[in-house]
Amino acid sequence: MKKLKLAILGYGNSGRAYGKMLTEKNSEIIEKYNTEVIVTAIATKTKGTLIDENGIDLVKIEAELSEFGKFQGSAGNVSSNDSASTSKLSALSTLSAIDVAKTADYDVLIELTPLEIFSGQPAIDHIKAAFSRGKHVITANKGPIAWAFSELKDMATQNNCWFFYETTVMDGTPVFNLANYTLNMCKITEVCGILNTTTNFILEELAKGTPYDAIMEEGKKRGFVEADPSLDIEGWDAAAKVTSLMNVLMDANITPMDINRKGIEDITVEHIKDAKKRGKIIKLLCGGKLENGQAKGYVRPEEVGLDSVFASITGTSSMVSITTDLMGTISVVEHDPEIKQTAYGIFGDTLRVLDAIL
Repeated sequence: MKKLKLAILGYGNSGRAYGKMLTEKNSEIIEKYNTEVIVTAIATKTKGTLIDENGIDLVKIEAELSEFGKFQGSAGNVSSNDSASTSKLSALSTLSAIDVAKTADYDVLIELTPLEIFSGQPAIDHIKAAFSRGKHVITANKGPIAWAFSELKDMATQNNCWFFYETTVMDGTPVFNLANYTLNMCKITEVCGILNTTTNFILEELAKGTPYDAIMEEGKKRGFVEADPSLDIEGWDAAAKVTSLMNVLMDANITPMDINRKGIEDITVEHIKDAKKRGKIIKLLCGGKLENGQAKGYVRPEEVGLDSVFASITGTSSMVSITTDLMGTISVVEHDPEIKQTAYGIFGDTLRVLDAIL
């Protein structure tokens, strides 16, 4: 039986959910592809790094993380200067994420490190290191797509590598797959939507009269409000997402700095009440289009009518509308996603690699 070896950089909630999904679907993958998918390396900043050329036991490490909050390892220490030690099973390692990308034994790099929204680093360098070795890449990190998509796409092509990134904008919702596989010969001229679920939740709860502090506490408890929510509230997350959409779907070759951005930081309960009197609600919208061949993108709070499709996007749901020359406008809605949907986006891209190389 064939083996597909994965190296995972970053192993937070989405990585752990992905690991669980791989385990649950292992027999189905083997049956369909005659291939066993194994994880040979996991590198994290706070939990440790594991190396196992025979395949890390994902069930065991999930138990370790649940009990101890970090990897325990089972066979001593592996360092970048001790190549013989790599035969030790699930050994704790001193290798950093970039070391793993440059030296570990894998076929596909899964890039799940935290987003650095103002540069896309170090994820960009992780991906470049993989491509330079002829390795395929899957990323759930929108930073590289927002900051260096054109360069990375060209590098993947030059090195005969597959590069998949479905999870970067709407979890596992098939936005890029929709464009790639079902809109053949359509030119995408505009995208718009509600892509930041945190601000959508905040605005909706403020409209219900929920105190701001209670909203933030509930969002943090449910896991979609960050300890520092400023990147969401000030529109940076939405800017990175719409940049990614425009770079992939419209070949825009822009960065988040090119987006005309305004978040919800100045929206008050009074603004929301005034909008309601006019039969409207406030949503943080984002979008972009081509004007005379030039890409122009925006993020801004807008009042929308109650009959608008945007008004129907509630809670932590999100949506994107894609306008094309041949198929008109198509809208896709993701309803109240949980971490499982993010994991499926990564898992779906893994299956795409299997489909592509087998």
